[in-house]
Amino acid sequence: MRVRKFLMVAGMALALAACSSNDDAVTDVGQVQIGGQDSMTAGSLDGVGSNNQYGPVPGSQQDLVVNIGDRVFFGYDRFDVSPEAQQILRGQADWMNRYPNVNLTIEGHADERGTREYNLALGERRANSVKNYLTGLGVAPTRINVVSYGKERPAVMGSSAEAWAQNRRGVSVVE
Repeated sequence: MRVRKFLMVAGMALALAACSSNDDAVTDVGQVQIGGQDSMTAGSLDGVGSNNQYGPVPGSQQDLVVNIGDRVFFGYDRFDVSPEAQQILRGQADWMNRYPNVNLTIEGHADERGTREYNLALGERRANSVKNYLTGLGVAPTRINVVSYGKERPAVMGSSAEAWAQNRRGVSVVE
C-alpha cells in the first residue's frame, strides 16, 4: 500500500513538473512578437516543433514563427504585398530554401466585414499574393498550397479597427 501511495504521489509530482512554466518557453497567454508584429498565438502551436531548452525544431512551424514570422497583414479590401510583408516573405523564402523538404499552405483571411462569398474570394487573392511573392523569390510553386478561410477563422475577436487589422492576413503553415 505504501508503494502504491508513493508511486501515486511521484506521478502527481511529475505531472505538475511537466505543467510548470519556463520563462524561455512560449506561454498559453499572449502572442509571440516577431519584428514588432504579433506573429502567432501560442495556443495555435499545438506542440509542433516544441520549444525546449535548445529552441524550436529546425524546419518546424514553431521555427518559422519564432525565427521568421508566419503571417503578413493586408490593408482594408487589399491583397497587394506591403513593404513590411515583403520583408517577412523574403525571410520565409530563405527559410524554405534552407529546408527543401518543407511545404507550406498559405491561409488567406479577411475581417468580418463583407459577405461570406466576397471574403472567401478576397482571402484567396491574399493567399495567392503571398504564394506568388514566394515563388518570385525562387520557391517552387509545387511546395505551396493556398486555402481561403475568408472571415471564418478570425485571429482576434471583435468589431474594432484593431481586430479587423489583425484578421486581414496571410498565414504560412508548415504541412
